[in-house]
Amino acid sequence: MYIRRFTEQDANEVSKLIITTFQISNSKDYPSEVIKELISRHQSDDILKKAELAHFYVAQEEEKIIGCGAISSNEQAKDESFISSIFVLPEKQGQGVGRLIIEALESDGLFLASKRIELNASITGLGFYIKLGYTFKNGITEPDKEGLYCLEKRRIIMI
Repeated sequence: MYIRRFTEQDANEVSKLIITTFQISNSKDYPSEVIKELISRHQSDDILKKAELAHFYVAQEEEKIIGCGAISSNEQAKDESFISSIFVLPEKQGQGVGRLIIEALESDGLFLASKRIELNASITGLGFYIKLGYTFKNGITEPDKEGLYCLEKRRIIMI
């Protein structure tokens, strides 16, 4: 397995991966109406638009994409970035794929130039991010109205 940058040709496979993850993993924690809405916002065209605005990565095993993740800059605060779209195929979860994706994102120049990195964690993924050192932003431990937890990691940048 290896991590590489997303290409346009990956959009359909990444969309299917995300949809599968919503249907199998996240459906345990969210109502079907929420899952349907999330699926509608993660079609191939949506993935291509996201990839234009972020450094998007995929985890690949042989010829199959098994995970993905992205990091983008915060336009309001140039020394902050945002991690998003961390998904791993359900049958590959718990095998270190997500950790490798996070490591790739945390090696990206956008992360390295950031004092603060934010991400929105699903109920399903909350424990994973906590294990990797992300903490509740402003100490708020309750999910927002969309059922997501706002997490952050702070870094000290040496000049």
